Amino acid sequence: MQYHLVLQKPIWVVYTLLQMHLYTGLFITAHDAMHGAVSNNNKINKGVGQLSLLLYAALSFNRLLPLHHLHHKHVTTSKDPDYHRGRFLSWYVRFIFQYLSWGQFVILGIMFNFLHYVLNLPQVNLILFWIIPSILSTFQLFYFGTYLPHKNPEQLPDPHKSRSQVKNHIWGFFSCYFFGYHYEHHDKPYLPWWKLWTTK
Repeated sequence: MQYHLVLQKPIWVVYTLLQMHLYTGLFITAHDAMHGAVSNNNKINKGVGQLSLLLYAALSFNRLLPLHHLHHKHVTTSKDPDYHRGRFLSWYVRFIFQYLSWGQFVILGIMFNFLHYVLNLPQVNLILFWIIPSILSTFQLFYFGTYLPHKNPEQLPDPHKSRSQVKNHIWGFFSCYFFGYHYEHHDKPYLPWWKLWTTK
């Protein structure tokens, strides 16, 4: 079945942004799994986390898990893999390249070709509704979940060296699944994303 996009209509922008938000949700789900917040069963946590990361960008749960816990243990220090004392773009590039691998690109390439040549999905649809939203979601996650919460750590409150968005639950959800309530996340990392608003 063909899913042709009518480029003359601006509705594709809405669909692309919606896909971006949903992709961000995949990563947030994997993040919850890293904190054991998906299920009390460790196998279910790991399974959901790995599946979410595979669908998000062919990332490895086993690789990200120890790095993320280092971030919580050594937030905004030289041992924090997510922290970089620099401006937005240099920090973003360092952050992203730390998690990329050649194997990941091979898997994504295989997935793209399967979707296009086997399932016959048009390239323009794959670009607009898969590639662009997934890239945009990395900016969404980085900006609201790393850069804003942890920049200028000398100005941040101890013990978590994290700042939070101003309380606004609607914006909190749409900006990054309440992940902008970041001090609260570091204070109670066991809470799933959909309970973070209750701590504000």
